[in-house]
Amino acid sequence: MDVADPKTYEVLTYGCQMNVHDSERLSGLLENAGYVRAPEGSDGDADVVVFNTCAVRENADNKLYGNLGRLAPRKTSRPGMQIAVGGCLAQKDRDTIVKKAPWVDVVFGTHNIGKLPVLLERARVQEEAQVEIAESLEAFPSTLPTRRESAYAAWVSISVGCNNTCTFCIVPALRGKEKDRRTGDILAEIEALVAEGVSEITLLGQNVNAYGSDIGDREAFSKLLRACGKIEGLERVRFTSPHPRDFTDDVIAAMAETPNVMPQLHMPMQSGSDTVLKAMRRSYRQERYLGIIEKVRAAIPDAAITTDIIVGFPGETEEDFEQTMHAVREARFSAAFTFQYSKRPGTPAATMDNQVPKEVVQARYERLVALQEEISWEENKKQVGRTLELMVAEGEGRKDGATHRLSGRAPDNRLVHFTKPDQEVRPGDVVTVEITYAAPHHLLAEGAVLNVRPTRAGDAWEKRTKETQDKQQGVLLGLPKVGVPEPLPAVTGGCAID
Repeated sequence: MDVADPKTYEVLTYGCQMNVHDSERLSGLLENAGYVRAPEGSDGDADVVVFNTCAVRENADNKLYGNLGRLAPRKTSRPGMQIAVGGCLAQKDRDTIVKKAPWVDVVFGTHNIGKLPVLLERARVQEEAQVEIAESLEAFPSTLPTRRESAYAAWVSISVGCNNTCTFCIVPALRGKEKDRRTGDILAEIEALVAEGVSEITLLGQNVNAYGSDIGDREAFSKLLRACGKIEGLERVRFTSPHPRDFTDDVIAAMAETPNVMPQLHMPMQSGSDTVLKAMRRSYRQERYLGIIEKVRAAIPDAAITTDIIVGFPGETEEDFEQTMHAVREARFSAAFTFQYSKRPGTPAATMDNQVPKEVVQARYERLVALQEEISWEENKKQVGRTLELMVAEGEGRKDGATHRLSGRAPDNRLVHFTKPDQEVRPGDVVTVEITYAAPHHLLAEGAVLNVRPTRAGDAWEKRTKETQDKQQGVLLGLPKVGVPEPLPAVTGGCAID
């Protein structure tokens, strides 16, 4: 490839945090192969466009083929342009993609993302589409180069795949059985990230607290949390998503006793009805779930607990739904990601009897959202008057420019908008503020910032920003491989529904 005129790439990501992290790896692979990222807002105007797909939504394929169709004329008018499709939908549909969109150059699956540069080159040389879907994991993906999206926080994958058989979820069929990563490799990656300036990591797994099932150690996850607590310079540790079945007392103790493990828990409930949970093949019931919440709150009083809930699962009655409402009132989640059930092709639930009418699902959904909004606001109001340390975030406050504020995340992951101080504050730095106002989805600190603590993470952000600007001016090629995701985005379903 001509270094003087490098080819550009764009990775378009759909789905859960697993896909987001995979896209960081795809970007790293392409940059190692000599490509450079296309400017923001390119919207498919790049030499290589990669779709990292999700297969858990009913209309996932329609969305993909619509976008592929939009790019077809652009590819015709741009000689040498290549299009690749990977991720869960590629794993599921395989040859169908090339049949429906013959202008696609490469199709690869969830188990062999490391082959993308080779497949692109092979498609170019042979002038025909390359379809390569591995049936099992070839190498743990964290060994691949990664272009992380943030300089101060990072995803760290500890396992891939899932051993559960939830009837609404197709992920185990596409991601495979759970494979755990060696603890030493995980800690080595975290230490390397911290050395580069990262100060917050999120341990990532399809069923993160089942970590250790490969070796038969039921306490492996709690041991990993405690080991993270010994890494100097690592200020914040989070994890997602745990399964209530595997949420044991030793994990709660590790969370409470390890200072850098944040007082935050995202634990999918899915339904409050024992009948629906059984139909979902979720191996716990309402009493067990609420019991875990009670234990967490006893050990970590300030913990913010969030969840996922599906409304309108096949067979859900009004009584079942009221049980969900009851569980929400009892749990008092700080936030809940609520979803109207939609058929996932290939899942047992898609063919179940007693599918709930759309209008009934919609009405229940609106009632649940209204209840959770009320609870979220009440719980946020309890934060008013508290003094909190925030890690300054990048790009989280859409109105910050107009309001002269900055935004950050509290230890419990609540979003806080705060008055911009006179001194320089960078993403990754830490500020101390007093909360003055609460809304259902954010907090405000309208007074003066009480303290600003520059950090190595802020230094890393500043260094990366300068190098990126220099690259855009033609001084540098490539980007530093440091970074981190911003605090978890609201996932719109799928893999993250555990």
